[in-house]
Amino acid sequence: MSEELAKKVEEKAKDGKLSCKEALGLAQALGVSPSEVGKAANEKKIKIAGCQLGCFK
Repeated sequence: MSEELAKKVEEKAKDGKLSCKEALGLAQALGVSPSEVGKAANEKKIKIAGCQLGCFK
């Protein structure tokens, strides 16, 4: 996991949560897979909220 990804996940998270829409947008903006964003969120103890596609577990 890159420092940039970890930092962006923390910046976008509110109250320990990151919306699915924001997580997918972040993945696209940084050119990484959604699973990489999910891993970064897990490592930072941030939950992905409102995911309807099952991309984040």
